[in-house]
Amino acid sequence: MTAPTMKGWGLTRSFGSGETKTYALRNVSLDLQPGQLTLLMGPSGSGKSTLLAVLSGLLHPDSGNVHILDRDLWAMSEREREAFRLEHFGFIFQGYNLFASLTAREQMEMILRWGSGTPAGEARDKTTEMLGMLGLAKKGDLRPLQLSGGEKQRVAIGRALIKQPGFVFADEPTSALDWKHGQHVIELLRAAAHDQGSTILVVAHDSRIVPFCDRVLHLDDGILFEGLEKPADLYAENPVQTGY
Repeated sequence: MTAPTMKGWGLTRSFGSGETKTYALRNVSLDLQPGQLTLLMGPSGSGKSTLLAVLSGLLHPDSGNVHILDRDLWAMSEREREAFRLEHFGFIFQGYNLFASLTAREQMEMILRWGSGTPAGEARDKTTEMLGMLGLAKKGDLRPLQLSGGEKQRVAIGRALIKQPGFVFADEPTSALDWKHGQHVIELLRAAAHDQGSTILVVAHDSRIVPFCDRVLHLDDGILFEGLEKPADLYAENPVQTGY
């Protein structure tokens, strides 16, 4: 088996304090392989988005470590971590996080021009190709307010994939899409893993995604396990309150 590009171990994250303290993650350990599309599933409030944020350097864990490309993510300074994310990560957020004043084309070209130093002509050509792949060839000059929710999500997905990052973190990437476009997006993510060797982590509820993934993880009450079925020994009553 290929050596993992990402390892997390002993990850715990809580919110609040005293009687209101809740645990989103409890001693979670995992590794992610290059060239694999990994799906993280679980009920609402199980800690999926929290785990994605901890692994991607957006949310500091209470305890535990994350090593990516043999570097300790949470031992970096904030500036180092930001530069590392810019160089290696692509993000797909549920809320799109698009710039209101930029067109769909400009959202993607910006990543190539200012994030990767790509020459203007090459950035434009790559963006035109990506817009076509996402079914947005005629939408490139529109701004977010002129796009539907599904179109905005596809722009966000194109922005994450266009620089061919080594890691992609996707939080419910198909939630705003009909299944035709949702399947296409998952196929693009799988191609990024299989053809480019990227490490892809997708958080999703949609079980139709499962056949397209190389690996399925499940998070329940802050506890991580492999597959869709929760092992019987994890059903024991636990006094720790969980959430988020």
